[in-house]
Amino acid sequence: MNLKIDKNLFDLTAQETRDLFDRRPSDEPELQELVRKLLGRVRKDGDRTLEAMAQEFDGVILEEMEVPRDRWEDALSELNPELRSNLELAAANIRTFHRAQIPEELQVTVRPGVTLGRRAVPLPRVGVYAPGGRAAYPSSVLMGVVPAKAAGVGEVILCSPPGPSGMPPPEVMAAAAIGGASRLFALGGAGAIGAMAYGTDQVPAVDAIVGPGNRYVTEAKRQVAGDVLIDSPAGPSEVLVVADADADPRLCALELICQAEHDPDAAVALVTDSSTLMGAVRNALAAEVEKAPRREIVEAALETQGALVLAERWEDVLGFARDYAAEHLALFTANPRSDMEAAQTAGTVFLGQAAAVAYGDYITGANHVLPTGGLARSFSSLSTLHYLRMYTWQEITADAASAMSEAVERMAESEGLPGHAEAARARKQTT
Repeated sequence: MNLKIDKNLFDLTAQETRDLFDRRPSDEPELQELVRKLLGRVRKDGDRTLEAMAQEFDGVILEEMEVPRDRWEDALSELNPELRSNLELAAANIRTFHRAQIPEELQVTVRPGVTLGRRAVPLPRVGVYAPGGRAAYPSSVLMGVVPAKAAGVGEVILCSPPGPSGMPPPEVMAAAAIGGASRLFALGGAGAIGAMAYGTDQVPAVDAIVGPGNRYVTEAKRQVAGDVLIDSPAGPSEVLVVADADADPRLCALELICQAEHDPDAAVALVTDSSTLMGAVRNALAAEVEKAPRREIVEAALETQGALVLAERWEDVLGFARDYAAEHLALFTANPRSDMEAAQTAGTVFLGQAAAVAYGDYITGANHVLPTGGLARSFSSLSTLHYLRMYTWQEITADAASAMSEAVERMAESEGLPGHAEAARARKQTT
């Protein structure tokens, strides 16, 4: 087992620090150009390009780009009953939490006769991307589709890569039925993002695109963000475990492996002020990697973006957590709520050792679509707000309009806009 970084915080070189905090891939310029070309192909040739991409990248010939609804229903009826019950419980929890996020209409009287309001309305159509490839992710289907339905979105378009059969995995199709998707397409990668952003003969253009994906999906979302709303650049999985001397080394190691097994590009790190704990975690991690079913992927992630970091003071531990800005922040500490206040730059925070990140990935109801690559400093987790559009309204009485007219005239004339000034002047009341 090799880790990219295993050292004292203050021994990190400037380059190592940059690599930890800015986790974008080194070949990003090449990736950007490739994705730009792929999106261009989709815009130009639409469905024909999507079919070619499925053959090129997924190794399948698409007989049907859109998955018929009866295939979803068959997948749902054939699903393991216990798994179905688990997915339905997850969907119920997601629905409950996300419905509670819908903001009430705001109405404020800023001065006599001037009342302002802000109202949220659902987007007409959104696109949800559920990744595939190395594994099936019905949980990501629920995390994207269920909040959209809770927000009142009219049409939910779901895209997920085709498997060898030319269809998404049965678990994904079943989750589409449980979540309430409107349409399902067997499309993956940057091509799926381009299809939802710009539309093709078969795939309708959407108003927003949400959902996690690999580097190509993440870059495609960045590039279409000027044309449609996106949630955040949610790329390969990440976790930062913040642990004190009393943390359980094996639980710490398991948290690192849980996210590392997603993707060779996953970023996993632990920071502590206890050299004893760090040594114990190192040993536990080696033991768990040895028997991990997805060992090859885990080892690749640890070598690429794995880190064990030792700090001298607890303040430095929390400072590192703020700067790292992880997708998932696990606080295995004596005072996790207090530590959360000191280290808030994360997509989602897990308080205490009982709160395994896996629970949030699947069943608690909080969303697992989260900003990665350090972008939790700026972006938020996927929420109901991503499916809503806000607009304001303004009500002004005749008396209030008259009282404000001279101020508006003066301000408009100072900006050289006489039409604005005249519009205000026309509402001035004379006595």
